[in-house]
Amino acid sequence: MQATTDQTCVIIGASHAGINCAFALRKEGWEGTIIIYDKDPEFPYHRPPLSKAYLTSEAGTEHSLLFPKENYAEDNIQLKLGVSVLSIHAEKQIITLSDGSEQPYHKLVLATGARPFIPPIEGMATAKNVFPMRTAADANNIRQAFSTAPKKRVLIIGGGYIGLETAASLKKLGAEVSVLERESRVLARVTTPEMSAFFTKLHEQNGVNILTDKTVTKITPLPEGNLVHCSDNSQYEADVIVVGVGISVNTELAQSANLILENGIKVSASCQTSNPNIYAIGDCTFHYNIHYQTNIRLESVQNAVDQAKVAAKAICGQPEVIYDSIPWFWSDQFDVKLQIVGLSAGYNNLVIRNEETENSFSMWYFKDEELLAVDAVNFAKAYMLGTRFIKAKQRIDKIKLADTSIPFKPNSFI
Repeated sequence: MQATTDQTCVIIGASHAGINCAFALRKEGWEGTIIIYDKDPEFPYHRPPLSKAYLTSEAGTEHSLLFPKENYAEDNIQLKLGVSVLSIHAEKQIITLSDGSEQPYHKLVLATGARPFIPPIEGMATAKNVFPMRTAADANNIRQAFSTAPKKRVLIIGGGYIGLETAASLKKLGAEVSVLERESRVLARVTTPEMSAFFTKLHEQNGVNILTDKTVTKITPLPEGNLVHCSDNSQYEADVIVVGVGISVNTELAQSANLILENGIKVSASCQTSNPNIYAIGDCTFHYNIHYQTNIRLESVQNAVDQAKVAAKAICGQPEVIYDSIPWFWSDQFDVKLQIVGLSAGYNNLVIRNEETENSFSMWYFKDEELLAVDAVNFAKAYMLGTRFIKAKQRIDKIKLADTSIPFKPNSFI
């Protein structure tokens, strides 16, 4: 690679993608300046635990840092926290900061992620104790509001993974929890009816009230808490409301740089945007997945970290760098760990394999004979074997896979 001693790489966003990219740049030989900007004042921390263990703990983010603080000094990575970037002047290769100052760059990495989508519900802006769940500040605010709530009534708007994880965590703290989902089932956008039914039953068994086909139309204040109105004329009282109905991708800075946008920031296989000096990584990117032969945008730690490494290699001049990872995700709810590998979109055949242990099973998604994805509930073996099969495009005997009398071993289903 060419010498970078006198060059500056600026990274916007200090979550998993941005931070991993900074350290990967050093590993790949970037000798110049690295500066990371983020409006979140907290030292960079793991985000996934926020709706899980963090919500039920007083430990704070100090116990879940992405990297130890001393590592930043050792690798000479500058952190500029609590600072917003207002715009990018791509021709001059300069960013403008919230304090009015400017920072030039040679290479720029956008790890801007996404923000919670807050639906335009009447009364939302003036309701008491209404919070999204995206940052440590959000989790702290929810925990604080819940701890002082007189009746511990929590209403969660949205039955996706964030909503259900938050419901499980708050239930463990003794909350009276109801989940209002607009669709006819929870997790409707991301999984099968069978998996939706499983998680509905899990939550109901643990005392969470799951209510589907509920569109919230209005929130009015009460002497204590709020009254939430739905389109079917039902009403629910709540001391704390958590909104988890989806996200909006942060593309405003990319737009100011005149980058091509399509369901996020469109990037090449090496995470390069339409501007050769600007790269984008993580939740904000719309990228091509070689394995599934389609463009996708993923909200996952795996995607953020893997793209960070690819971008770092490309910035440091490594030839023919391409992103070819198989997506994976996970969710923790009560005593259940769900591990997902692959993308099930387009499946036309589903094999469910139940194990002897209660709440231990796996769902295998096929398009004709090709294995697309595996959902493993409390069964890490299925997740690991599914990953191996998907990467190898291994053909599987579906009859044997469904037969639980056959031992769960790699060669059993081939």
